[in-house]
Amino acid sequence: MLLDTKISHTKNTIGFIPTMGALHEGHMSLVRRSIKENDITIVSIFVNPTQFNNQEDYSTYPSSLKRDKIMLQKAGVQFLFLPTYESLYEDNYSYKIIEKKISRKLCGVHRPGHFDGVLTVVMKLLNIVKPTRAYFGEKDYQQYLLIKKMAETFFIDAEIIPCDIIRENSGLAYSSRNNKLTRKDKILASEFYHTLKKNISKKEMKIQLERSGFIVDYIENLDNRRLGAVILNRVRLIDNVKL
Repeated sequence: MLLDTKISHTKNTIGFIPTMGALHEGHMSLVRRSIKENDITIVSIFVNPTQFNNQEDYSTYPSSLKRDKIMLQKAGVQFLFLPTYESLYEDNYSYKIIEKKISRKLCGVHRPGHFDGVLTVVMKLLNIVKPTRAYFGEKDYQQYLLIKKMAETFFIDAEIIPCDIIRENSGLAYSSRNNKLTRKDKILASEFYHTLKKNISKKEMKIQLERSGFIVDYIENLDNRRLGAVILNRVRLIDNVKL
């Protein structure tokens, strides 16, 4: 979908932001950086079923396409790519990208098959769009590491750019899944970030979060960061802080 008709036909640098929609300020920070650093910015919206290990999570994933289009157009995005499952998975997911080390930790333990789906769809999107640079938020830090190493391993001619986590005033990291939280839950959810920042042991963090009502998937250190995943009233949240 063309959002800006004033595009030169000369060779341009292309910035790309793959998303699953329900756009928020975190996404828009990636968009603004891409617009600043590239001649053309392309955003994709596709809720990728192959990365969901929980069917309920997939079927209830937030959607706001009409609002998303308006946000992207106002920001100056030239192209919106809206692929279908049939166009991306003509093979019905017979072929997939599998990583055997980083993906077996953290979220990979609690979401079997998740990163196979992420890497496979991102590889497809990068091959279709052929961007100069692709932008990924550091909230999904494990995902960023996997995509960066995949691009290097398969000689993908695109620079994988990490972008800072953008937070609400409470400290809660922006996420499309925040839309599934009640107002009361969102206030409580901010404790996740503030607990990760504390100078206490991982065991103490888990105890404090569980006392507050969270189910803790994990709190672990990776690549000089403390990463965590929790569930609050059936909504899964991830976050990380630099050590």
